[in-house]
Amino acid sequence: MGPLAMEDVFDYTVAPILGRRAVLGMVVLQSDETLEHDLRRILPQEDVALYVSRVPSAETVSSDSLAAMEGHLSDAAALMPPPLDFDVLGYGCTSATSVIGAGRVAELLRKGCPATHVTDPLSALVAACRHMGITRLAFLSPYVPEVSSRLRAAVAAQGVESPVFGTFNEAREHAVALIDGPSVTRAATALLQRGGAEAVFLSCTNLRTLDVIDAIEAETGAVALSSNQVMAWHMCHLAGIAPALRVGRLMAEPLFDRSAE
Repeated sequence: MGPLAMEDVFDYTVAPILGRRAVLGMVVLQSDETLEHDLRRILPQEDVALYVSRVPSAETVSSDSLAAMEGHLSDAAALMPPPLDFDVLGYGCTSATSVIGAGRVAELLRKGCPATHVTDPLSALVAACRHMGITRLAFLSPYVPEVSSRLRAAVAAQGVESPVFGTFNEAREHAVALIDGPSVTRAATALLQRGGAEAVFLSCTNLRTLDVIDAIEAETGAVALSSNQVMAWHMCHLAGIAPALRVGRLMAEPLFDRSAE
């Protein structure tokens, strides 16, 4: 082997960070095929950085499999780029938040990544309902009722009842990600037609909902909310930025005053 060639060492100048307006992070389930795509549609791209980590999760959803994620949340959050100061860090599982507890989720996320704000779909839903004055939801879940009952109880504890409930009775995450828009629209419309609810909530970050929310609202006259929509909305508000894609009446609302939370 001959002598090594001489190397030139160059000076460099430093660019600003990618997220000059906001640095956002999201811990997404290993089995989730939808949330990351939806966030990138809604969140602004210019000078807003979104970083994603994955947390181990089971393909079949049960209360036990949801609870098992608690032991991995801090490690997943710690995979965010360490030099950055995160404005908002989220956890992308509606049902698991109700099992683990929103306060515990926030604690574990901050242990791994000390973000200024943390959120999750359950906390975001409660914030959205309070912002819009909604106290009674029609609740549509893809999962078996055993999984949804704890989530409904957690929302009720925050003053939002769900007197109307429907489900696709599915436990497999990949199957949930393939439920199409017309199926969601038909189910949501049928639930709202029962009466007794001011809005419908389309639960689960793996459920494809963004392209049907406006149509459901137009057909029924009721507000339509979904896990990914309220999560993106809450992240935007906590970071003080406007969404690039406005989905539903919720996102037509002006920014709320974070100091009033």
